[in-house]
Amino acid sequence: MYLHSNFSSSRLVRLLQETARVDAPAPRQDFAERLGLWVGAFDAMTLHAAHQSIKTLDAAQANASAKAGPAAAVDGQLHQVRAILAQAITAKNSAGAHGKRPQHLRAQPAPAPKAEPKVEADYAPYRQRHAELQRNMELMIGPLREHVRQALSQASPPLRQLAALDAVWEQLLAVREQRLLATVPKLMEKRFKQLRQAHRQDENPLAWEDAFGQEWQQVALAELGVRLEPVVGLVKAFSNQVESIQ
Repeated sequence: MYLHSNFSSSRLVRLLQETARVDAPAPRQDFAERLGLWVGAFDAMTLHAAHQSIKTLDAAQANASAKAGPAAAVDGQLHQVRAILAQAITAKNSAGAHGKRPQHLRAQPAPAPKAEPKVEADYAPYRQRHAELQRNMELMIGPLREHVRQALSQASPPLRQLAALDAVWEQLLAVREQRLLATVPKLMEKRFKQLRQAHRQDENPLAWEDAFGQEWQQVALAELGVRLEPVVGLVKAFSNQVESIQ
């Protein structure tokens, strides 16, 4: 099964495990282990039954025509959505994770003899930006996934079965996926505070916060990859069937 099959070794999990090491006590259950427990026994039985329905398809059905045009169309839509969301994450003007560098990090003139104390870096802009990105991911990826399923349903019996299986999978895991991905900003906040504490006495806060900004971007891109993984699997299955009958 391709959907979320490698969560325990995914880039997102590896990055988050690295940030989680800033905590002194070892957690009872790390991020990868919790991801591995998404599917309970009942869920696994349901998915197994749906998966078996694909295996029982007549061999002749597997040769049913799947058109190259629709396959290329959904592949293009996938790339477009990925590009839009990746651009929102990596845009140069997203320094401070909120479209512009916070006031305390902007270039300032030489301080007067009685300058005010330096304002401490705050995670709030990153939190707000991450929440906005997660909303945009849900708003764009959810409809895209449904659209791709509809395209598969109209292509061939095997792809129609795959689309039905994906719908079952999404229904089973949607709540748990949302709950777990909501912890990503919290883990990044812990990382931010750890770096801030380690560099509290630095004269120039740009170095460590810019480094954190790069980490934040990498985690956000990895999260995007996790969220897109089911759609990527569906599109790949569509393309593979088109290639197999040409």
